[in-house]
Amino acid sequence: MAHQAHAYHMVDPSPWPLTGAIAALLLTSGLAMWFHFNSMALMSLGLLIMALTMLQWWRDIIREGTFQGHHTPPVQKGLRYGMILFITSEVLFFIGFFWAFYNSSLAPTPELGECWPPAGITPLDPFEVPLLNTAVLLASGVTVTWAHHSIMHGTRKEATQSLTLTVALGLYFTILQAMEYYEAPFTIADGIYGSTFFVATGFHGLHVIIGSLFLTVCLFRQVNYHFTLNHHFGFEAAAWYWHFVDVVWLFLYISIYWWGS
Repeated sequence: MAHQAHAYHMVDPSPWPLTGAIAALLLTSGLAMWFHFNSMALMSLGLLIMALTMLQWWRDIIREGTFQGHHTPPVQKGLRYGMILFITSEVLFFIGFFWAFYNSSLAPTPELGECWPPAGITPLDPFEVPLLNTAVLLASGVTVTWAHHSIMHGTRKEATQSLTLTVALGLYFTILQAMEYYEAPFTIADGIYGSTFFVATGFHGLHVIIGSLFLTVCLFRQVNYHFTLNHHFGFEAAAWYWHFVDVVWLFLYISIYWWGS
């Protein structure tokens, strides 16, 4: 930092964007191979390269922000704007699924029996596992806020406990949703109801897994004294993302599980 006359971070050349792109190509190609030829070799290679890329890229960013002092206030401001724009793009991503759901359910075509749920579909009871999942995610929203306040007040033990609880609740949600999928009386192939249900709730489930990974990394960083009272944007970004996942689930629950049933 002593050799530059500005507070901005000029990022060093990095191989990780290239290896990440290769991993994404192998992963998507591997998924197609798995679907059509029942071969998981390419997909497994893509997953391995993606996992290695994630670990090493995150390591580099943590090193730059925590130990090298590159995340100055102007850089943090840029990171905040970036995270806000990313979450905005995710909101628009989910709006597409809600659009498909309401477009089909508000005016069911004769092919669907002019009713919703379509003829022959037995919907899930919204007051069983989906309601429990709602309670689990809302509770995790409380614990992640508790963790945030604990970090800002310097109470390390509470921050670690609340973050651990949040990650555990995220894992519990994923297990419950996997059980629900396994026992569902319809599949993704059951017309527009099956496709909108599984694509919308499935992508939300993927976001829960990503958010849980994000918070797990924050938990390791918290244990290793990476966060201070004023310098903990890595955790704030994870908390923002988790609250976004919470809110999307509330809309999914009200629209697809409750009203849609």
